[in-house]
Amino acid sequence: MEAATTFQLTYNTTPLSIPSDYILPEDKRPNLSQVSTSASIPIIDLNDYSEINDDDMIPSPTLVHKVSRACEEFGFFQIVNHGIPEELCDRMMNIITEFFQLPPEEKKQFYTTDHTNPVRLFSYYLKNNSEAQEKVIMWSESFSHPWHSIHELSHLLPGNPPHYREVFGEYAKEISGLMDRLMSLISQGLDLEKGCLKKRVGENPNRRAQANYYPPCSEPELTLGLNVHTDLSALTVLRQSEGVTGLQVIKDGKWVAVDPIPNAFVINLGDQIQVLPAMFYLS
Repeated sequence: MEAATTFQLTYNTTPLSIPSDYILPEDKRPNLSQVSTSASIPIIDLNDYSEINDDDMIPSPTLVHKVSRACEEFGFFQIVNHGIPEELCDRMMNIITEFFQLPPEEKKQFYTTDHTNPVRLFSYYLKNNSEAQEKVIMWSESFSHPWHSIHELSHLLPGNPPHYREVFGEYAKEISGLMDRLMSLISQGLDLEKGCLKKRVGENPNRRAQANYYPPCSEPELTLGLNVHTDLSALTVLRQSEGVTGLQVIKDGKWVAVDPIPNAFVINLGDQIQVLPAMFYLS
């Protein structure tokens, strides 16, 4: 609770009340009573292999089928037993939280509205048709930077909190391996060679890390942390804060809550992956 009460958005000094430029039009506000909590996205155990040898870990047909079905029916799933040390995940979550809780004057060096900046702190907004209010700012703050070729960009990352660069470098290496495994499983689920999607994405894909921080909100029915959206990327690997709810996905026209489970990642199939298989079959 102490951390929550001391947090300040970089460009606003009163985050625990809702200024008018954060209040959504009535038709855009969340309808929390209609969010389903009785069912959610699939939970898949990645520790399911039919064979392990010195060179490769061969996934069981059941695992490939589960991933394929989750991609087809939901576009989302959670994974457990993914092999990334929980201790490293906790360190990464703790250190990015420390970054967001820095004094606003210290975070301002990263704040920008120029989205061509490789390292940037910013907030999303929703365009508003009202003449009195051009846009509504989302109730969140986001920090984004590349994570591919981490050794080449380390000097651009925050020096405070201490060890941010070190921890993020370890985390990025682990996530890179996990994404390769997931792309292989998705490829096999499409009856493609296991390295097919990775090759189509390219040897040097544009990989970005993004952390979203959602301050406590006294009137959550009036605003949103992020607006309705799809991810433009090929694949998103998301770590949720333990015990913090709020993530929702659409399934059959209804919003479904995706509550965090211990030491799990949420996997989001992005727009690029949805397009790539169509390209294969049409070529």
